[in-house]
Amino acid sequence: MLKHGLAFLLSLFVASASLAQEAPAAAELESRVREMQRQIEILITEIEALKNRQADKPAAADIEQFGLGAAASKVYRAQPGVSFGGYGEFLYQNVAGSNDAGARVSTRDTADQLRAVLYTGYKFNDRILFNSETEFEHGSTGAGGEVSVEFAYLDFLARPDLGIRAGLFLVPMGFINEQHEPTAYLGSRRPLVERTIIPATWREMGAGMFGENGPVSWRAYLTTGLDAARFTSGGIRSGRGNGAQSLAEDFALTGRLDYQPVVGTVLGVSAYSGNSGQRAVANGEEVKARVTMFDLHAESRLRGLQLRGLWTRATLNDAAMVNALNKLTGTNSVGESFGGWYGEIGYDLASFRGFGERSITPFVRYEKLNPQRSVPTGFSLNRALDQAITTMGLQWKPISQTVIKADYQNLDNEAGTGTNQWNVSLGYIF
Repeated sequence: MLKHGLAFLLSLFVASASLAQEAPAAAELESRVREMQRQIEILITEIEALKNRQADKPAAADIEQFGLGAAASKVYRAQPGVSFGGYGEFLYQNVAGSNDAGARVSTRDTADQLRAVLYTGYKFNDRILFNSETEFEHGSTGAGGEVSVEFAYLDFLARPDLGIRAGLFLVPMGFINEQHEPTAYLGSRRPLVERTIIPATWREMGAGMFGENGPVSWRAYLTTGLDAARFTSGGIRSGRGNGAQSLAEDFALTGRLDYQPVVGTVLGVSAYSGNSGQRAVANGEEVKARVTMFDLHAESRLRGLQLRGLWTRATLNDAAMVNALNKLTGTNSVGESFGGWYGEIGYDLASFRGFGERSITPFVRYEKLNPQRSVPTGFSLNRALDQAITTMGLQWKPISQTVIKADYQNLDNEAGTGTNQWNVSLGYIF
């Protein structure tokens, strides 16, 4: 339309020039017309480029896709080329001076630049893309800080709703492991059930498929197995491979199925099974140490109401041999079975009255877990590991991509030595 209008103006100019009483020579007029045509073409090119740049806006961190958080999945919504996103958290913890038994505790209050994360992706075309997460923890690479690649994988999308994934990626168990951005969950600290029983963030090398079909989504992966030589009485968390020269003598299968009956409600199940011995030998025998874990999870967000619940159980075969491998005795045994559950409820008070993007959500979460539900014969339970935590707090989002949280945690255990604490955190995604 613009090009036609400019051409019309040009024709008027030529006509008016030809009718002038003292018209320039035909050659000079033709030269001027050619110059004007060149300037118009340049103008049209610049306007079209400006329109294209305005249309190609960066993808927003506002939609969760393919099991990933809103910022982590930006590359799927981006134009071909480089994509950036990220998130960060700052955490203050104020620990009580004494535990439930009245004994003084040595744990000090801390203020921590907990993590700063950069998502980097590259979309080669509509079918092939690369996605990665690099995390800087505790503000430094010294004094407990580190830099880690949380995931780095290639996706090959056969169709918009079906793909193949290969590389280092998150194991699709529970809620937090795949969606651990601070705006995606209630509370300053992630649920302990999803840090101890399901060892989030849990990533492994492997390959598999994922897809969606209407209200149903699924993922199925083959990954490197855990390493039983690093298991402790506190759980399997230290046995994660994390893509750091992971032992690959044993492999594991993971599957996940989610069903969305209505918008905002998800019901699902996840399962994991694989050996973790990695050809280690204890008492003259090869350790198999098969870990089998599954969870049931449900979430619903209806108007201002937020509900979330998770239940998980796991077993470890050859637990006595793992104890021998790791020289664990007495109450330090690994769990032959372990598990936990939690439920939480929150209500966004802004749903009563419009506050734009702002929200303010009081919430409460109760969780119970035990990494030693049972131990092999000849070993004893550590009652301090049988825990129950009640978290009560408030979450305020000035906009959807930033969050401020404050909460109080009452930590109880069967040994009566739990220590309570206050938490305040600040988080963001982009």
